[in-house]
Amino acid sequence: MAYGVVHFFPGGTKEQYEASLAAVHPDRSSLPKGQIYHAAGPSEGGWSIVAIHDSKASWESFRDNTLGPRLQAGIEGGFANPPQEQAFEVYNLQK
Repeated sequence: MAYGVVHFFPGGTKEQYEASLAAVHPDRSSLPKGQIYHAAGPSEGGWSIVAIHDSKASWESFRDNTLGPRLQAGIEGGFANPPQEQAFEVYNLQK
């Protein structure tokens, strides 16, 4: 079952997003293994990112092996703080 994650970075900016994205999605022409959707943009008070993975296991692998370690190490010009996170099992996914 597909699995969705919404990250909100309070005070986040497009510039911070671009720096962070370059660190965790270095190939902008494709998504990380298991990720089937990625959308991001400014939202009230910060920056929001929505990612859909093909499974919860896929999300956890990306989080534990790529996203988490790179955010914890610090990304020059990237988001300064961890995001607020909401996750959910996807009931309906239309492409």
